[in-house]
Amino acid sequence: MTDELVNVSDLNQFSYCQRRYWYLHFYDTRGRNYKRVEGKTKHENQSTRGDWINELYLESEDLGLKGKIDILDLESDQVVPIERKRAESGDYYKSDELQLAGYCMLLEDYLNEPVRQGAIYLYETDQRMHIPITDSHRETVREQIETIQSMSVNSVPPLTDNPKKCESCSAREYCMPEETAILEPEKARGTGWEDEV
Repeated sequence: MTDELVNVSDLNQFSYCQRRYWYLHFYDTRGRNYKRVEGKTKHENQSTRGDWINELYLESEDLGLKGKIDILDLESDQVVPIERKRAESGDYYKSDELQLAGYCMLLEDYLNEPVRQGAIYLYETDQRMHIPITDSHRETVREQIETIQSMSVNSVPPLTDNPKKCESCSAREYCMPEETAILEPEKARGTGWEDEV
């Protein structure tokens, strides 16, 4: 997989659960996930207004990244990439921040100028939250790109350390975390799954 450009949205999947990312990437396990389908519909139905650019695709060989920024807000004195999320809870995940950081880094590479913040728009609750992008975000993104590019079909990542993430995961029937914890308890050690079986 080395040298293949990593899709920015995959940073989110990978950050949420490396094992889930592995199954989604190396096997055709996607199926129809209502959140993914609805998200695609929302993207298709959005309109252009004000100083916004919808769905700007960028790629960078230097970064090893590619991706499509949902919305680019040009109204303020700086360019702000906006990532749309469903998030009925009114909150977003840390993995969403890393996805946003990836888009900021792509935009920096494209514009050749710093992009110090992005925004997450939660369309279920109509909230827009500005997120400062730090050096720590950037370093994590670079580390994840390197790890993703070095993954292979023969290296299944460990179980997630949070079994609650598995409850509605679309890759669960392939990943089989509970069965893995029962049949190969050494792979469940320290993950929380040993307490679930």
